[in-house]
Amino acid sequence: MPARTHGHNVWRRRVHQLLDVGLAGDKLCQRIHWVLIATVLLNVLCVVLESIPTIAQRYRGVFVAIELISIIIFVIEYVARLWAAVEQSPHRGEPPWLARLRHAVSPGMLVDLFAILPFFIGFFVATDLRALLLLRLLRFFKIARYSTGMRSLFDALYAERNALAACGGILAGVILISASFMHLAEHVAQPDKFGTIPDAMYWAVVTVTTVGYGDVVPVTPFGKLIAGVSAIAGLGMLALPVGILATAFSEVIHRRDFVVTWSMVARVPLFSGFDAETIAEIMGYLRSQTAKPGEIIVRKGERARSMYIVASGEVIVDLPRQHVVLTEGHFFGELALLESVKRSANVRAKVRTSLLVLEADDIQELMERRPDISQRIREVAEQRLNALRSMGGDIAKEELNP
Repeated sequence: MPARTHGHNVWRRRVHQLLDVGLAGDKLCQRIHWVLIATVLLNVLCVVLESIPTIAQRYRGVFVAIELISIIIFVIEYVARLWAAVEQSPHRGEPPWLARLRHAVSPGMLVDLFAILPFFIGFFVATDLRALLLLRLLRFFKIARYSTGMRSLFDALYAERNALAACGGILAGVILISASFMHLAEHVAQPDKFGTIPDAMYWAVVTVTTVGYGDVVPVTPFGKLIAGVSAIAGLGMLALPVGILATAFSEVIHRRDFVVTWSMVARVPLFSGFDAETIAEIMGYLRSQTAKPGEIIVRKGERARSMYIVASGEVIVDLPRQHVVLTEGHFFGELALLESVKRSANVRAKVRTSLLVLEADDIQELMERRPDISQRIREVAEQRLNALRSMGGDIAKEELNP
């Protein structure tokens, strides 16, 4: 029984990694996410096309088949996420039933639930098909699970929710004041359009938001003055939340990139024992480099004076006895920071690849300023080199033994 339980936990953890964590370089994880994204986009396209009667009648069978396949995929995904909810960090240590219940009412899982409900509603309950089509459009929001850009946007919205709410309150106040003044100025000249403040609020919303349909316009001099002031105020009201959101979005992206880069640097054996402050200092020396498919990053016979971290993409190391493919998060040449040796193999980009480069001169400068860092790096380098001498086929060993 314990062995079965352990195996059960391993499978559950793997499902959690595939669906929620998104491990860097995990090909199966990437394929699953691409299949789910393609399914969502295909569903949205079908909803749009089904609104055209001629297309809906002609390809009804195709739409039904796509819907059935999509529902099967979405139901499997929903059940798998619910089953693996125990592995979510906020729910670890909780009873499985409680962890799954709490996860089921999370925003992401509610979106997943609403994505499959229209099918079962239409299957068991007679209802307006047009309403079901609109409900199926909710599936579009599932993309937020797999898009770091959309997740960053939602994070920015949440982080600045108080500031955006304040902007909304100010905007509502400007609309109310504009409508009140316009009612005062135009209620005699145009009682059908500005006879009450609620009537004037339609004009105020259209004007302050700079839409300006032109179906309701002031005719008195005072009314035109109010309209001009309201339009100018509207520009500022719209620019304020846009600026807040743009700044927050930029900060979220920067923070996410910092965390990703920090984790990559922390995985390098030479730096794995350092604290966050030291790793952040090392990150200050990193520079970015982009390589096109087939481009040679380092050449055999060159002096190795830098190490590389694969930020995205893939590289191929042409070792004498084998070809090694390194993906996102992997690194090579770290021991070259301490040993001026010649490269023993070419390293080329398999696809378009982004690299983080750390030059030996920079790390030497840091080691001169920080003797504690110097001692730590040399100790780890010596341990790693001794370990590599007893192993075969390692890239760093090949570099240090040209």
